[in-house]
Formats: sequence, C-alpha cells, structure tokens
Amino acid sequence: MDFVRTTGAVLALLGAMPAFGAPPALPVTEGTSAVVHPAWAKSANIYEVNIRQYTPEGTFRAFERHLPRIRRMGVDVLWIMPINPISKKERKGSLGSYYAVSDYGAVNPEYGNLDDFRHLVDEAHRQGFKVILDWVANHTGWDHVWVEQHPDWYKRNAAGALEGYHYTDLSTRKEEVWADVIGLDYSKPEVRAGMIEAMRYWLTAADIDGFRCDVAWTLPVEFWDQARSEFDKVKPVFMLAEADTPEMQMHAFDMTYDWKLYHLLIDVAKGKADARDLAKLYTDPPRRYPVGAYRMTFTSNHDENSWNGTDRELYGQGEDAMAVLAATLPGMPLVYGGQEAGLDHRLKFFDKDRIDWSRLPRAEFYRSLLALKHRHPALASGMEPGNLQLIETGNPKVFAFRRVTGADRVTVAVNLAAKPARVRLPGGKAQVLKGWGWSIRAGR
Repeated sequence: MDFVRTTGAVLALLGAMPAFGAPPALPVTEGTSAVVHPAWAKSANIYEVNIRQYTPEGTFRAFERHLPRIRRMGVDVLWIMPINPISKKERKGSLGSYYAVSDYGAVNPEYGNLDDFRHLVDEAHRQGFKVILDWVANHTGWDHVWVEQHPDWYKRNAAGALEGYHYTDLSTRKEEVWADVIGLDYSKPEVRAGMIEAMRYWLTAADIDGFRCDVAWTLPVEFWDQARSEFDKVKPVFMLAEADTPEMQMHAFDMTYDWKLYHLLIDVAKGKADARDLAKLYTDPPRRYPVGAYRMTFTSNHDENSWNGTDRELYGQGEDAMAVLAATLPGMPLVYGGQEAGLDHRLKFFDKDRIDWSRLPRAEFYRSLLALKHRHPALASGMEPGNLQLIETGNPKVFAFRRVTGADRVTVAVNLAAKPARVRLPGGKAQVLKGWGWSIRAGR
C-alpha cells in the first residue's frame, strides 16, 4: 500500500509503489572523484551548531545536554561553528565574529576549555555522531598570534601595510571589505604548511572527524588537495567546502554547498520560479560534478539566518515544502540548529543572542524527513547517474521526481503554491495536494 501525505505535515513511509517507465538519466555528473568518502557519510544528515547562541550559557557543556534530542531527530554529523578565540582588535559588536580567529591552537574561553571540547566530542561519538569543526583558513583576526610570529605570512597593500580582507560576494559579484580580518598569503609554501599543521592538531588533540572550511573557494585548490592528503594519513576525514566548484571535489572535499538549489527554492517560494526552473537545474545544470560527489542541500544556515532572513521571511507558508525538497533531492540535507524550534528571528552575529527551546514545533517534521535518508538507499548522498528521474505533471506549480537505487525507489511530488493542485503520477491514483503540500511514496 502507498502512504501519501498531502497536508504539509509529518511524513511517513509504508508499502511499495508500482513501477513505471524510467525517464532518461540526467546529465548531473562529469568525471570521477578520487575522494574516498567515509562509509558512514552515504546515508548521513548534517546539523549545524552555533555554540554561542544555542543555550543561555553558550558553552560546550550546556550544548552537550541537547545531544540525545538531536540524535533522536536523526542527525548523524555535527558541524560545530569555529571554537577558536576571537580577536579583540577591530572586533565587531561586543563579542566579535566567530570567523576572526586569534589563535588556531586554542579554545574560545567563552565556550569552555580544551577538555570541555574533548568531552563534547567524546560524548558525541559515544552517542553515534561524527563531529566536523568549522575552520577559517583564508584569514585571521588582526591580533592573531601569527601576526607577531610570522608577519610575512599576510597579504599587504601597495604601501606594505595590513588591511581588511577584500572579498567578492559570489552572489552579487560586489567587492566588500571585511574590516575585522586580514588575509593570509597562500602563494607562500610556509603558509600552507603552517595551516595544515594547525588543522592536523585538532584531528589528534580532539579526535574530530573532519572540517567545514570557510570561504574555501578563495584558496588554491592545490592547497586543499595537499591538506586532504595529509589529513587522511592521520585518520579518514570528512571535508565540507564552503564552495560550489566541481574541481574542489576531485581530490579534496567530500561535499560542497548547493547554493543554486538554495536560491532557487527561495525564488519558488516567492512565486518567482516554478517546477520548470527546478527541472532545468537538473536537465541543464550550470555545473557538472564528479560521479559520487556530495552536495549539501539546505534552507538555512548561520549566514542565511543572520543576514538574509528567517525561514518564514525567505519561504513564507512554503517553508516546510521547501525543506521537503532540500531533504529529498540529491545531496546531504542540513538542519541549522534552531530550525526545529521554529527559529523566528535572525540570530545576532557579533553579540549574545539565543535560541528559544521552550517549544519544538518542527522537530517531528524534521525527524520524519531525516528518517527517509536512513531508510532508503535511493536517497544516498552521492550524485550517481540515473538516480534522479524527473516526472512531468503537466502543472508548473507541481514538481515531481523519483530517486532510484536498485529496487529501492522514492517518489516525491510537491505543490509549489498556496492553491490546492490535482495531480496524478504514473502508477498511482489522482490526488489533491493541499497548498504547499506534498506526497512521498516510498518502498521497494
């Protein structure tokens, strides 16, 4: 029997779906990556942790109390935002940016100490999580210890002086200046060697399982290739790049950001795009990634929440429908800590703020979504030829597709508008999807 949920509420899975003709494979991959993914990553879900804002205390020990709840929700990987001390010179706000590091080898006392972090990692491992640490390799704060120890490791202006890091926004292509940080000069081999050593320290000192690498696209791919090779000599690692270029995934990174899907989901929710645009993302992809490459799919993260808006601001009444797409289209779905609590405000970035955990209105929704990944090989993280098959519904406001691996299949249809939509999928009966509703049929 099929189970169809059209209310936009909790998902469930029962029974099997009749087979129907397979559409042609979509051109989503090109080449083969040399990256060997950890076996656990294939069916994993990822969760971003903002230690500062997660609890009133804003500490490792306080966050640790949430681990059982997060694990029950179906999370496998904890991405922990930077834990290093924050520079005081040119600091923004009262506490500064997590990404203006003053010492790569130390822990921000705001969160606790090294033993506290080790305890968190050990406890997370005991409960079945993997832990990746957010790492800022592109730039440091103005009073990082390297400024005194290695002043020649930094970029200089024409006058030979340090200056705020100049940055080109990937979305707007506008050049900005991050005044609270200064850029490292990766044309120098000693900088590359120093950074690799700094990162390798945390693999042994705290037994983390890998890194999320901030603005990874700004650094030479050759550096990341070298770094991954060195880290794998210590232990198998998982590497997430804040980037979306395919070459990053040939030798260095397991996963990159699916920014194209993220921005398209916002446009869909605002009525600026529809099922035809979603289909084109896969039939005529702007970039083709290596076979097996992982993309991180998401509707929010720390940057999007703080700078661009809450889920309700970005997606309106379609927030859950867009989350369904992010969780079932190819990739590894991310939940930003607080989404399950219905995070309804933009968390402050440079000052203390906190998430209200008194209610968890979306926790069951996310638990059901994340369970899909665990139960169905068809929803594996990698981009494999033939795994994604689009279904024509005849309605640009309904997007439907099937994910297939062997005998396992998951078929999804999502109403992209507030008005109810009637749809009939191959092998199934006609059904009405409520406004922003969806159906998921899964089974062998």
